[in-house]
Amino acid sequence: MKLNEVVPWGRSLEEYKSMFNMNETDLNKKILGCGDGPASFNSEMTALGYSVISIDPIYQFSAVQIKERIQANYEPIISQVKQNDDRYMWNNFRDADELGRARLAVMEKFLSDYQADNSSQRYLPLCLPTLDFPDGRNAHALRAYRFELCLCSHLLFLYSEHLSLDFHISSIYELMRIAPEIRIFPLVKLDCKRSPYIDSVIQEFSEQGFQVEVQNVSYEFQKGGDQMLKIQR
Repeated sequence: MKLNEVVPWGRSLEEYKSMFNMNETDLNKKILGCGDGPASFNSEMTALGYSVISIDPIYQFSAVQIKERIQANYEPIISQVKQNDDRYMWNNFRDADELGRARLAVMEKFLSDYQADNSSQRYLPLCLPTLDFPDGRNAHALRAYRFELCLCSHLLFLYSEHLSLDFHISSIYELMRIAPEIRIFPLVKLDCKRSPYIDSVIQEFSEQGFQVEVQNVSYEFQKGGDQMLKIQR
């Protein structure tokens, strides 16, 4: 798959749980979703009483504008999936058309919640590598935000052709500044090949004293995309 830019493409709570090996303890943490885009993760978690704040530059736009962008990207994405269907695992979806219908349903759920969320500020238009949150190591500064876990879905590593190694390292340091743990999925690029940045990131953060671990997960749509990177302070 070849994309000229990061595109809005949403995933569900069940997918997040599988992608990030989330158990009940994880679900009960105060979570920052980085690059969530039009995922229904926040909506579904909120409905169940959990705490999630999502950040993505796309949230600067209205629900109508986001829907227009989803519609503009839908056919090109599904067309490329069909052309490269041998690169994907079809365990959860019969084919690209069923995948597309599932993605649209997820994104419609997001749009409904996003449009209704006028006051709680669960969707913030922030952009890596600099986030406007207090330093997580200063407990007194965290009355508004106290993130215990950051989940980064389909942004870092996936878009290695678009985002530099320096961007990845700076972004991860920023996320580790505001949360004690970050999980990143997947570790493959859009072409399903392992990101060339993985080893450099592991070396950088291991040398700085962080606990860094590659974990297998139960989710795999891109072939070979069944691992996440877990970094803890």
